Amino acid sequence: MTTESTSVPSPSGPAQAGGQARGRVSIAPPRDRDRDTPDRVALPPRRPAGTPLRYGLPLLATDCAAALLATAVLSDEQRGAVLAVQLVVCVTVLNAHAGLYRPAVAPSALDQLPALAARAAVAWCAAAAVIAALLPGHVLGLTTLLAGIGVQLAFACCARALVHARRRAAVRNAVRATLVVGTGGSARRLAAVLTQHPEYGLRPVGIAAPTPERYEDDRYEDAGDAEREAAMDGALPVLTSTEEIHRAVIQNGVREAVFTDEGGAWDTARHASLVALFHQYGCATWFVGDAARTQPRRMAEHLWGFGCHRVAPPAVRRSGTVAKRLLDIAVATPALLAVSPVLFVCALAVRLGDGPGVLFRQERIGQDGHPFTLLKFRTLRPADDHEAATRWNVAGDLRMSPVGRVLRRTSLDELPQLWNVLRGDMSLVGPRPERPFFVANFSKTLPGYAARHRMPVGITGLAQVNGLRGDTSIEDRSRFDNHYIDHWSLWQDVCILVRTAVSLVRPAGS
Repeated sequence: MTTESTSVPSPSGPAQAGGQARGRVSIAPPRDRDRDTPDRVALPPRRPAGTPLRYGLPLLATDCAAALLATAVLSDEQRGAVLAVQLVVCVTVLNAHAGLYRPAVAPSALDQLPALAARAAVAWCAAAAVIAALLPGHVLGLTTLLAGIGVQLAFACCARALVHARRRAAVRNAVRATLVVGTGGSARRLAAVLTQHPEYGLRPVGIAAPTPERYEDDRYEDAGDAEREAAMDGALPVLTSTEEIHRAVIQNGVREAVFTDEGGAWDTARHASLVALFHQYGCATWFVGDAARTQPRRMAEHLWGFGCHRVAPPAVRRSGTVAKRLLDIAVATPALLAVSPVLFVCALAVRLGDGPGVLFRQERIGQDGHPFTLLKFRTLRPADDHEAATRWNVAGDLRMSPVGRVLRRTSLDELPQLWNVLRGDMSLVGPRPERPFFVANFSKTLPGYAARHRMPVGITGLAQVNGLRGDTSIEDRSRFDNHYIDHWSLWQDVCILVRTAVSLVRPAGS
């Protein structure tokens, strides 16, 4: 587990692990409050879960309301309930299958009218057949059938138009950070188009132009310099290695990746590799121009005349995410109650031994680069805020009181983090959170370090139960953390918790 105050990294930490960064890194500068702090990570907002669901729910509600309205206007009381249930179920299923509830670029109710009309007609015809079989005395006539289709379609289109108009207005005010992936002039042209047309909600923050050599291997010197120089006119940084792309996604909060190429420059395998990289971080991907032709086209969309196809990120272990959170609550709640007497004794010992200020609060970086305040029992009072933020290890500091040494050796100083778990800032199991100063530096020098932030940070983790605590290799920790994320399972979390509990019998401190 990391130390509570951490000036110069130790040899066994970052210096041993990473060395100097290879190549030249160019990341779009952070905005607003982070602009004047170069050593600080540009923290992206917490990425909301379930975006497709939130996108589709208003449209689903309009279709259901349209079906119910048409039923209420045109049907008698006896057959109305049967007809309403059939229409709602049939229309929503058909529209969902057609992708009418999926996110789209600048959607239009007029463009969706043929698809809505066809499915409304199928739903009404199916409902009429069922009513004819169940209620022979209440058969729907042709006039009623056509009128029902017309009323439902008119209401659905008007309601969808309002939803789309409101959404387009919201998109202009909440553009999403985007990487344009491609080489040559097409990537620069597309980046310029997206910058000039905010109605698509895509704000380019860089151009990812991995050359074939670097795509397969990071051993390079001058590869990609031509692409870098060519993009200078557009004032956008060019990323020519996968590690630069990793860091750009984390530091800029990238939400979308737009692939474009000239003449199909990349093969399917390379597309799949980069798409998987972006999907790791929950980014949706777009294929534009030649790159879109190899993808299935379910809806005709374009970005200012560039034909495109959107590939949403897969629902990465959504059920697992819920299960992990339930495990956190189920374990942390009784654990916090059970150790409350221990918390009281520790707090009293710190107060009597070291004076006021029982709890130590420090900013750490959590999932997707989101900052939070981590809680610990104070074991050492830092000389100033700079020391607290930039000193790597204080385990042998002579200023530490006997109480502090006992708390650190037994890891009892970490117990207040159970409250961080209940708040949702952390999980019981996950990569250990680090301070912004070190996250910024390690992300620049250690391959894969930025990828640790794909999952909630934890009190303990796979690296910690393998002895990588305190003044140990950051490179090794990062490798263990990414292996844990790539092969996560709920049972693995349980095993790590058990191993952590066993290790407390043989405390080694941090």
